[in-house]
Amino acid sequence: MLRCPECSAEIDVDEDEVEEGEILSCPECETELEVSQTHPVALNPISDDLEEEEDLEEEEDEEEFGEDGDLPEEEDVEEEEEDEEE
Repeated sequence: MLRCPECSAEIDVDEDEVEEGEILSCPECETELEVSQTHPVALNPISDDLEEEEDLEEEEDEEEFGEDGDLPEEEDVEEEEEDEEE
């Protein structure tokens, strides 16, 4: 029987059947857990920080382009820079 490293809930998984890299989900706290090693089985919570970083990168990418997906014209960039300075 495995235990969630976040909430200590029991996770009903056959330890002989899991593979390294497999993703499990805690039934109590719903944390996604990666099997980082077998024999003995070790579970590591998958960090939401990675998802947050990806979201921030996507937002930054969207800001670099205009609403229509094109690069903004020079005068638009100058207006934005003036707005940021204020």
